[in-house]
Amino acid sequence: MSLGATLYVRGSVEAVEVYREAFGMTLGYHVRYDDGSFLHAELARDGATGFAVSESADAAIPTTGRPTTSLGVELADDDEVRRAYRLLSEGGRVLRPLGPLPWSPLSADLVDRFGVCWYLYARQARPDDAAMEDWLREGNHLKG
Repeated sequence: MSLGATLYVRGSVEAVEVYREAFGMTLGYHVRYDDGSFLHAELARDGATGFAVSESADAAIPTTGRPTTSLGVELADDDEVRRAYRLLSEGGRVLRPLGPLPWSPLSADLVDRFGVCWYLYARQARPDDAAMEDWLREGNHLKG
């Protein structure tokens, strides 16, 4: 099974440029509306399509609470996480700032200015039980 994702946003042309820079992606197959916005724009990295972007006049941008869906993106290293975080948080809303978790040395949760929720992280690993229990006991899972 393969799961594809399409991000329906207002401002698809700007969104494509932000995501290309944030994740080091290239624009693949795409179709534009007469106004230049994207009906469909596939973004790829290392020859594989990651997701598509489509213009939507009806896209809702969450302003309160946590979105029901988040796109998790594993990046190669801390520098890539920091770059994506800087670009995606601009004009957006940070749910959890850059920092470590028991399973990742650097990660963050945010909603970008297009209303898309992202979980950015570098290298995940299963934490030992004691570290996870400490993290839960401190109430970290309730923050954000």
